[in-house]
Amino acid sequence: MDIIKQLQDELKIGRHQVEAAVKLIDEGNTIPFIARYRKEATGSLNDEVLRNLDERLRYLRNLEERKEAVLSSIREQEKLTPELEKQILDAATLVAVEDLYRPYRPKRRTRATIAKEKGLEPLANLISLQMLTTPLEEIAKDYISEEKGVANVQEAIDGAKDILAETVSDNAGFRTYIRKATMDQGILSSSTKDDTVSSVYEMYYHHEEPVKKTAGHRVLALNRGEKEKILTVKITAPRDQILRYLEKQLITRENPYTTPALKEVAEDSYDRLIAPAIEREIRSSLTEMAEDGAIKVFGKNLEQLLMQPPIENRVVLGWDPAFRTGCKLAVVDGTGKVLDTVVIYPTAPQNKVEESKRIVKNLIKKYHISLISVGNGTASRESEQVIVEMLKEIPEKVQYIIVNEAGASVYSASKLATEEFPKFDVGQRSAVSIARRLQDPLSELVKIDPKSIGVGQYQHDMNQKHLSETLQGVVEDCVNKVGVDLNTASASLLEYISGISKALAKNIVAYREENGVFTNRRQLLKVAKLGPKAFEQCAGFMRIKGGDNPLDGTSVHPESYEAAGKLLSRLGYEPDQILAGGLKGISKKITNPSKLSAELGIGEITLFDIAKELEKPARDPRDEMPKPILRTDVLDMKDLTPGMILKGTVRNVIDFGAFVDIGVHQDGLVHISQMTERFIKHPLEAVSVGDIVEVKVLSVDLNKKRISLTMKL
Repeated sequence: MDIIKQLQDELKIGRHQVEAAVKLIDEGNTIPFIARYRKEATGSLNDEVLRNLDERLRYLRNLEERKEAVLSSIREQEKLTPELEKQILDAATLVAVEDLYRPYRPKRRTRATIAKEKGLEPLANLISLQMLTTPLEEIAKDYISEEKGVANVQEAIDGAKDILAETVSDNAGFRTYIRKATMDQGILSSSTKDDTVSSVYEMYYHHEEPVKKTAGHRVLALNRGEKEKILTVKITAPRDQILRYLEKQLITRENPYTTPALKEVAEDSYDRLIAPAIEREIRSSLTEMAEDGAIKVFGKNLEQLLMQPPIENRVVLGWDPAFRTGCKLAVVDGTGKVLDTVVIYPTAPQNKVEESKRIVKNLIKKYHISLISVGNGTASRESEQVIVEMLKEIPEKVQYIIVNEAGASVYSASKLATEEFPKFDVGQRSAVSIARRLQDPLSELVKIDPKSIGVGQYQHDMNQKHLSETLQGVVEDCVNKVGVDLNTASASLLEYISGISKALAKNIVAYREENGVFTNRRQLLKVAKLGPKAFEQCAGFMRIKGGDNPLDGTSVHPESYEAAGKLLSRLGYEPDQILAGGLKGISKKITNPSKLSAELGIGEITLFDIAKELEKPARDPRDEMPKPILRTDVLDMKDLTPGMILKGTVRNVIDFGAFVDIGVHQDGLVHISQMTERFIKHPLEAVSVGDIVEVKVLSVDLNKKRISLTMKL
């Protein structure tokens, strides 16, 4: 198989782009580095296409390795024909390769192998030739043998049929037909033993739908219901049609003595050997597709969440709400430094509301707090009521925001949090995290396992390895898009930078603590175990503010410093003007890019990338994202009435809609059908996590705590 051609066709990109990307990946370059600094080579492939290419490249290489192993195994058995070899080499999937290998795979003892040991293969061959002129029972008498364990005629015939049934089951062509027929016409159904019991799976108690129309989120729900032993799930195939097909393939001559036996062989082979295996395969491939889809949605949601714009230079009060143990508060300055922590008890059972208000008012006055970040967990509603009352009683202008605290408790109990705040308890760490995830969501959320951030669905039921790899890739792409300040970034943020491992991230922090701040990027080469390759991969994503070289504060890669310097002098600028912001409009001064890039020894794409970076040094791509909604008043679910129009923040996107935070304790659901007037296949075509959207209330169910919203205003 020509892997390059396959990737070219699948990803719909040029052959030279695939070849360049594969070469760069094989040389050990990371995806963020290739996407940012090797655009010339790849024709500007973005990180998403490169990740897909990398994943498919691994699959296709595995496929080729498997083909080699299968061919060599069949060759050793001296059963490899030119036709079979061609079929294996042309196979496009691992399933197709395994189908072809099935007859030659070393088997455990089956009914057919036992029958062969009893010497019944010649009888099976006679039946399949379909040329008997005497009844089968007569012929079978010759195979009765006490020594071989064939006691009577019936045992001989049954053994021969077992051999034929296995041959039918091992036929790759038959399996391909049956798999396709089951996929195209099969029905996926679910039932329950007791439909009077209430559960989240009620809609699946008597459910059936065509296999080919089953949506991913329903597959995952059925799987979970089955795992919890509430549902029984099965696939019903077009059995009669499949049996007719098998009979047509097997019965080539009308023979009164063999036709009935071959019909029984077809039925036994299908019911006992093929159908269960095909059902398992289809269920497994539906699950795989559903997981892939859900993982992609999770990745997109995570990216939007990580790329939410930071709220900079404001003193924030982080508020981790709780009942019995009290609300933990942490005051964090504009740089993320913790100034104070305290516990208050405004909620049940203590209800010390006035005392709590007095403490918070003093904190606001003392530290000039202008923003309160409240976690959305238990007692968040009650805390919000207290905050809103208090804000009305003070002269200072303070706003609050409810933040998604998913993962805060995971972080606060982690080894990382213990190292960061050894003297704090779990609640204090959680309050700090809630404040900081508003100031810089990316820096704070990278400390948490992406699976715990709560923007997916069914994440615990998925292939954990694939999920982790995808989410790691998303975090890596986000961190590298934004870049990091080399002198302030934590080890947990640095380890996501291209080319930097966990160990190297710790070494960078250790070097910084020992030798003081980095004054230029070249000093990275003095960090223990950070060699030229790692430096090449990471340097462009590390920024140094106020260092020796103004270019170190931009995302211009050190390999292009010489070209950037020449460009500046050619256009009449000094390097010192970069950070003063005096280079706006520099791109427009490049009148003959092909000539200039040739003179500077760089490609045109790199030339314009450098110019763009010099115009807006270390620009933050998050600035273009919608800013979070800051509130000063509270809304209750009881206050909602159908027809009300509100602004809200998209908290989570799933296959059938999106959950929107409209400022009441319960997120409302916008069903996919209520998102836009045009037809969309997936909610992600209309919204992303973090989007600020205008919604209208359709209905409110206080008992079930459900709010239905529409974006069709």
